[in-house]
Amino acid sequence: MEPQLSYRVAGHVATVVIRNPAKRNAMTAAMWRSLPPLLDRLAADADVRALVLTGEGTTFCAGADISSLREGPQEAQGLAVAAEEALAAFPKPTLAAVRGHCVGGGAQLAAACDLRLAEEGTLFGVTPAKLGIVYPASSTRRLVSLVGPATAKYLLFSGELIDTERALRTGLVDEVLPAGDLDKRVDALTGVLVSRSRLTQAAAKEFADGRTDRDAHWAERASAASDTAEGVTAFLERRAPRFTWSVPAPE
Repeated sequence: MEPQLSYRVAGHVATVVIRNPAKRNAMTAAMWRSLPPLLDRLAADADVRALVLTGEGTTFCAGADISSLREGPQEAQGLAVAAEEALAAFPKPTLAAVRGHCVGGGAQLAAACDLRLAEEGTLFGVTPAKLGIVYPASSTRRLVSLVGPATAKYLLFSGELIDTERALRTGLVDEVLPAGDLDKRVDALTGVLVSRSRLTQAAAKEFADGRTDRDAHWAERASAASDTAEGVTAFLERRAPRFTWSVPAPE
């Protein structure tokens, strides 16, 4: 099988699968390059309300394909950062479903998601110090925002792998599931996410990511939308709300 990113959409959830099993789902230059346009298509799809990123088989992603670094490390790093930033900017909730190894560029991608669920036994690592690579400033800031400066420095200085217990304790992951339960929990959580107000989620995502200058923007959209009225009415009528506001397609 050629290394590639594949996807499927079911129940308003897009699942993007990293496929390069011969190299533990390492990302080739072509795979890094293909992620931003794929995310653009899914962002524009009104049927997609949430996105799951995962790896084929028993591992998430072992990082960048090292052979691509030999040819042009700066170009390869630029492709990885562009893909990471496109994932972080995806306007709908994103979730990384992680098992096996989540290392290097794989950890970059997982960190760029809004939420991270991991199977017990998963190993995480940020490994540029093993290759003499300067980790990008944007990726470093994102890692620090998740785990704090001390743990970020430990990961970056040492390149050592950490287990799910430490990843959960430091905030690198949100939940750890027993072996065999990850997919079921991902399905349950994404089912909850797609049932909630997309207006609330889109605004909260921007605010949480530091766009605190957008209060007026979102207040205007809330006034024009019917989500608040529907949410209150549904609560009083003791029924599930039917939210209608949709994330605008990218311009």
